[in-house]
Amino acid sequence: MNEPTDPAADAGSDDAAEPADATAEGSAPTDDPSATDADGTPAGDDTGAGDAHGDADGADQGQEQVPPEVRKYERFKKMDGARYERVNEFLRDRTYITAREWAIARLCADFRTETGVEMTKIGENLPELVPFMTDTYTPQAVNQARYSFEEKVTKAGATFLYGAMSGFFTAEDLDEMMYEVTEVAKFLLEVEGVDLAVADELDAEDRISEVMREVRASSADLRGEEVRCPECGHVHQPTEE
Repeated sequence: MNEPTDPAADAGSDDAAEPADATAEGSAPTDDPSATDADGTPAGDDTGAGDAHGDADGADQGQEQVPPEVRKYERFKKMDGARYERVNEFLRDRTYITAREWAIARLCADFRTETGVEMTKIGENLPELVPFMTDTYTPQAVNQARYSFEEKVTKAGATFLYGAMSGFFTAEDLDEMMYEVTEVAKFLLEVEGVDLAVADELDAEDRISEVMREVRASSADLRGEEVRCPECGHVHQPTEE
C-alpha cells in the first residue's frame, strides 16, 4: 500500500470550514456585522480602534483566557494550516468517521477526568485544540460527535469480524487486509503526534497477524470446516462436540 497522502498537503488555504451542522451545534458566529462592542462601536470596525499597543494587550488578554492545559496541548500540530474539507476527504476515503468525530473522540480521551469528560472545555476551545476545526461546539455537540464515533467503530468492527469469520477470505487475504488497515491507523496516530518505533510497529503487525489466524481457525470450528495453514500445509480439523 502506498503511504497515505498527508491531509495537511493543502496547508495554507484560508477557506477552512466544517460540516454544515457544526455551526448549528456550536456557538453562534461572532462575525455578525450588526453586533456592537461594549462601547457601541460596530464589531469588526477598526476605525479609531487605537494603536498597536492596544491590539497587543487585547491579544494577551485573549491568551490568558485560554486554560493552560489547552495552550500546552500538542496533538494535531502537524495539521497546522490544513483545511477541514481536506482532512474530512482523507478520512472518508479510508474510514467511516468524519474529521470532527476523529478530533473530538481524541479530545474526549485526552480530557477525561475521574468525574467524566470535560466537554465544556473541549467545545469552548475546539479551534485552539485542533487546527482544522474553526468553530466552538456546545457540550451537547461534543457528546454527539463522540457517540457517533463510538457507534461507527462498533459497526465497522462487527462488519470486519464477520468478514474474517465468514470464510470469505483466505489467511493471505486477511494478512493483506490487516496490513492495509494497520497502515492507515498508524498514519492517523502519527498525525496526532505519536512516535512509533519500527520495532514496535513490526511487533504489533506480527501479533495482529497471529490473532487473525486464530480467529480464522476458531471460526472454522464454528462452521465445521477444514482450514489449511498457508505456511506449513497442515490441515486444521474442526473439533468435535
